[in-house]
Formats: sequence, structure tokens, C-alpha cells
Amino acid sequence: MSINSNPGVLLYPRIRKSPFFYASRRHGVAMYSVYNHTYHPRHYGDPVAEYWALLEGVTLWDVGVERQVEITGPDAFEFTNMLVPRDLTKCKVGQCKYVFVTGTDGGILNDPVLLRLGENHFWLSLADSDVLMWAKALAHGLGMDVDIREPDVGPVQVQGPKSGAVMAELFGKSILDIPYYYAVERELAGMRVVVSRTGYTAELGYEIYLHDASRDGVRLWDAIWEAGEPHDLTVIGPCHIRRIEAGILSWGCDITADTNPFEVGYGFEKTWMVDLDQEADFIGKDALRRIKQDGVSRKLVGVRIDGPSVGSFNDGAMIDVFEVHDPHGLRIGEVTSAAHSPRIEGNIGYAMVPIAYQEPGTELVVHTQHGPQQAVVSEKPFLDPTKDIPKRLARSA
Repeated sequence: MSINSNPGVLLYPRIRKSPFFYASRRHGVAMYSVYNHTYHPRHYGDPVAEYWALLEGVTLWDVGVERQVEITGPDAFEFTNMLVPRDLTKCKVGQCKYVFVTGTDGGILNDPVLLRLGENHFWLSLADSDVLMWAKALAHGLGMDVDIREPDVGPVQVQGPKSGAVMAELFGKSILDIPYYYAVERELAGMRVVVSRTGYTAELGYEIYLHDASRDGVRLWDAIWEAGEPHDLTVIGPCHIRRIEAGILSWGCDITADTNPFEVGYGFEKTWMVDLDQEADFIGKDALRRIKQDGVSRKLVGVRIDGPSVGSFNDGAMIDVFEVHDPHGLRIGEVTSAAHSPRIEGNIGYAMVPIAYQEPGTELVVHTQHGPQQAVVSEKPFLDPTKDIPKRLARSA
């Protein structure tokens, strides 16, 4: 065990450092978490100040923890299309898709962003759960001709309304023509990168995926910082306030292997995420057919919580849901994520509740760190439900 220069932060040798670890820590990381077995900067001091920096300017994130599973080989398309319930015949080369990796029971094993880099070349940019061994085992068991590995690739995010200006400084104005959820290959000072119009914010933003990241991580970071300084670039952690406002879910909190797409709003409502009519016999298809036919007993809903602030992020571990008429009686559910939104001027979050409580306007009692607080089921996303903000052209931002 070694000790970081930041007092009280312990570094364990079995936990990896991201390719940008030594660069991002210069900015004064206040808290690390562990994500995909890798140190992840949680925030740099004041999460609310970071929220406003994201909304009003341009921010840089160390997200090297988003490990890639690369799938190539003659059977790569067939295998990847079997791995996820979304129909990848509708995914062009150069396009990105938000997908679920489902188990045989229909549970959500991961919710990566998929990048299609070639006809038979895919990256899965992972959330916080192991998929590499799952994919390797499936390919071996099915006898498919694919190569599955974790490449030396690390992403950073450049997010916020001024992100286009920084990206143009780095890559030229043509980078601004990338459509939402598409990716292009570029070179920057001899470094090979993939640039995508994606991010964990629902703001205008980009991700830069660096090849040979273990070698060039600090060099890429420095190049972005230099280009961003004239635009008041700020280094921040993952902004949970903004992603909750936007209806973006977090694996391990809002979705897990024990939840299925129909329970979390991606099945009945957003049928393209679970395409049961496609020809591909994807993993979990039979189970998800049964779930759709039988219905579900619980749903993930939005909630607005009255009373004192629950903080900039609460993962729900201490927040239970009770009936409004029996606030100290039978626990009926749990809040999976919650935060105080400065723009909404109140607490918002997601809760997993029985379907009898799913309708907007249903009153609940939520037990927070402050005690029982009144709550009401709300539509989600809480802001910009049609994603107009990240879809707008960077040139007009």
C-alpha cells in the first residue's frame, strides 16, 4: 500500500491508475472512487461549482476508467449483435449507440456506449462492471471467430457549451461537423485518437479516445489543457446532478444485473433498445419476451423530494421509500440516485417502486439522511426531455 500526496487518500497496488491519473491529480482531486478496478476522480472540491462550470463553460474529465472491450474478427458483427438487444443492422460504421449487455435472464450486465469503427470492429465503452470475461466466455462457448481484448485506449470527456471551441482549437473546425452519437478518427500531434459526440452530461460535448494511452495519456491531457486555457477550461469529476436532471442512469445504482430494461424504462417506452422483432437471437431474448408479455411488478420512476438538500449526489444506499399514509411502516422501495438540483431548486432522483406507485403525482415518503421527507413521483428526464441541448450544432453553440 502506498500513500498519495493528497492526505488521507490511500492507493492500493491492485487498483489501476487511469492513463491520465498523474495529469488529472495536478488539479487537486478531493475524492477518488474506484470504477472498473481503476482510480476515478470523483470531484475536485465543490461539486456544485463543477455543475455550474459544466453548464456555463467547458470542462475536462478524466474518464480513463471507461475501459474498452474491443471486438474484431470475421464474426465480430454477428457476435456483437448477439451480445446486445439493440438491432445493430441499424448501426452504421462510424456511429455510436447506447446499448445494454443483457444476461440470459434479461438482467442488465452493463450499459456501454458502443462505437462501430468498422464492419467487423467494435468498442464497448464500459460502465462499472466486468464484461471482458463474459464476452470471451460467450465467444468461446459458441465457437465464434472473434478476437476480444482490452486495448490500450483511454477516453477523456470535453463537455459544456464552449466545448466546440476547444475541440476546434485541437482538431480544426471540421470536427464541429460530427453529428450527435457519431465518431471519427483523427491525429493530434502524432497521437491517434477517436473523437465522438457523446458524454455523460446531456450537454454539448465530446469524448476523445486515445490509442497507446498508457504512453501518451499525460501528453494528450496537456494538449487539451493548453487549448482550453483561453476558454477557461475547468477540470471536474462526473456531474451526477446534471446526469440525474437529464435522465441518464448509472450502472450499479439505478440499473444492475438484477434489473431488466422494462423495469427501468427501456423496453415498453423505448422499444429500439430492446428489439424483440429483429432476426438476431441475442442473449436474453427469450427471457425479455416473457417479461414483456407478463409485465413487471416494479418500475424506476423519477421523484421530487421536498425538504433539506440531500447533497450533490446520494447513491441511494441510505434512502428508503415508504407509503405516504404509513411513513414508518412497510418499506416499499428505494431511491437509487438523488441530488439537489440548483436550477430546479429542489431534490430530484430516481426510485424503484411497485407499479402501483408509478404514476406521476403519486405521493411518497422518502427517508433521507435528514429523516422522513415528502416526495412525489415525477416525469423524467427532469430537464430537456428531447435532448435538444446535446443535439444542437456545435457551430451554433
